[in-house]
Amino acid sequence: MKTLKNVSVGGNATVVKLHGEGAVRRRIMDMGVTKGANVYVRKVAPLGDPIEITVRGYELSVRKSDAAIIEVQ
Repeated sequence: MKTLKNVSVGGNATVVKLHGEGAVRRRIMDMGVTKGANVYVRKVAPLGDPIEITVRGYELSVRKSDAAIIEVQ
């Protein structure tokens, strides 16, 4: 399983599935990260957390733990 956490800087990916439950999953979906959304990884902080992505035309920073539950291809 490839997750958003594993996508390198400058890489593109398409969201396949959101793992996780409850409020965490709902929060990620409310930010626009849903099945079929195209994601571009803009940059990663020096220690790997957070990850800055572009999704649906806007920039978004996600925690490494949240990126680990976003399955991409």
